[in-house]
Amino acid sequence: MMLKAVIIEDESSSREILRNYLAKYCKNVDVLGEAASVKEGLELLAQTQPDVVFLDVEMPFGNAFDLLDQLPERSFETVFVTAYNSYALEALNNHAAYYLMKPINIDDLIKSVSYVTEIKEKENALEDRILKSKLNKAEGKITLPQQDGFQVLNISEILYCKADDNYTEIYLENKKLLVSKTLKYFEEALTDFPFARIHKSYLVNVNEVIKYRKGKGGSVIVSNGKELLVSASRKKQLLSYFE
Repeated sequence: MMLKAVIIEDESSSREILRNYLAKYCKNVDVLGEAASVKEGLELLAQTQPDVVFLDVEMPFGNAFDLLDQLPERSFETVFVTAYNSYALEALNNHAAYYLMKPINIDDLIKSVSYVTEIKEKENALEDRILKSKLNKAEGKITLPQQDGFQVLNISEILYCKADDNYTEIYLENKKLLVSKTLKYFEEALTDFPFARIHKSYLVNVNEVIKYRKGKGGSVIVSNGKELLVSASRKKQLLSYFE
């Protein structure tokens, strides 16, 4: 799959190095344009609609996060390219697909392109489709602790679980249960069943996912119509569950 790409980086020498590396080592990347500032970058993105953006963090009159804040709805993947590792957490919170340190390591660059390519191939295959999980129905039961004992629940009834501090909200078709266990507890308890951790706040029954939408990290729609965010770091794993 060919990837349409843009480079947003204020240093011309860094743009040239990245452009040359991509041309030599990543043959499926077509660089549509380059920009040297947030303003230029926004204009370039509007013109090109790329699949992936190689984005420097520090630029004149703003930074990468200022640019992304102005694009709440976006379908491109972001590969941060920076000399500073202090931005890694903020990059993760902005749904970065990859984080490259300068000077760029060629192997890491190739890995970042391969990662984005795989995500885009899966997204394109699943876009606007009713999703069908590769996995069998979640057959089994789970016990939920309650103040006066415990409740037994069929695992297949669970649509998704949502973190609420040290509690977990369990969503069924027509009701919600609040359980005094963490989401991590349920992630481990349901590890042998078709449940995917798609976000720090969500654990979803993949058999109840009916649609996937592209976006910063993407999102899924479950059978009750609820839309749940997918973090970029979890996207590849989620998409692997589907045909």
